[in-house]
Amino acid sequence: MSRTVYVNGDFLPEEDAKISIFDRGFVFADGVYEVSSVLEGKLVDNTAHLLRLERSLNELKMEAPASGAEITAIMQKLIALNGLQEGLVYLQVTRGAADRDFGFPKDVNPSLVMFTQAKSLLNSPAAEKGIKVIFVDDIRWGRRDIKTIQLLAPVLAKQAASEAEKDDAWLVMDGLVTEGSSNNAYIVKDDQIITRKLSNDILHGITRKAVLSLAEEVGLKVIERSFTPQEAQEADEAFITSASTFVFPVVEIEHTSIGKGSPGPISKRLREIYIKQALETLE
Repeated sequence: MSRTVYVNGDFLPEEDAKISIFDRGFVFADGVYEVSSVLEGKLVDNTAHLLRLERSLNELKMEAPASGAEITAIMQKLIALNGLQEGLVYLQVTRGAADRDFGFPKDVNPSLVMFTQAKSLLNSPAAEKGIKVIFVDDIRWGRRDIKTIQLLAPVLAKQAASEAEKDDAWLVMDGLVTEGSSNNAYIVKDDQIITRKLSNDILHGITRKAVLSLAEEVGLKVIERSFTPQEAQEADEAFITSASTFVFPVVEIEHTSIGKGSPGPISKRLREIYIKQALETLE
């Protein structure tokens, strides 16, 4: 049986899903997206994801296709229709379909598409053994804080990592690490968590916010500043966060083992307490 997906008001089998070839997401990447995790058939941090969606839409002067409550109801129905217990819900909004013209079209309705993906989030081999990353140049546009669907640069970064037989890539701009290809990046030095401060240079990660808050609650010191590739390779620990990974330890950066070359105690602790909180606050 195929998945049920949602396209502009309709729940339908994935093989029947259609979107106009004139949709500006297809033609211009003129759209934004969110990915919410699902545990035990319920959403994780979804309110925060929808608030970020609202911000992204506002930054691009794009009309919302529905209210937050309506979007949540659609997501929950999709989860139920697909019997999803653990995985992800992908949500995409575009400016709509109109004849190809760079200027914003008038009198068009935004497009809203959603689908689910089953994925093991709690029991992940990558979380157990850690991941290996390389550095690549950060060639993305200057508004990484807007979660747009123009993801070619991250695609190329992940492909470079794959060709190097590694798991992911950390992006470097002006000699400093910005973030991972689809995640926020952190190092640990002398029991201090270091990560780049929020700006237009990085995505304002929902999991990032939750993890840093939890870190401070358990007495860990968080320093929000940029760090160099060399600092990353000399760190005691390193890790990433995202909605689809929660917390993954990084055990190798550019062929250099981090710490003992295995997941460190702080990254393991943060994953443990984040999952505990997520399970206690499902939406």
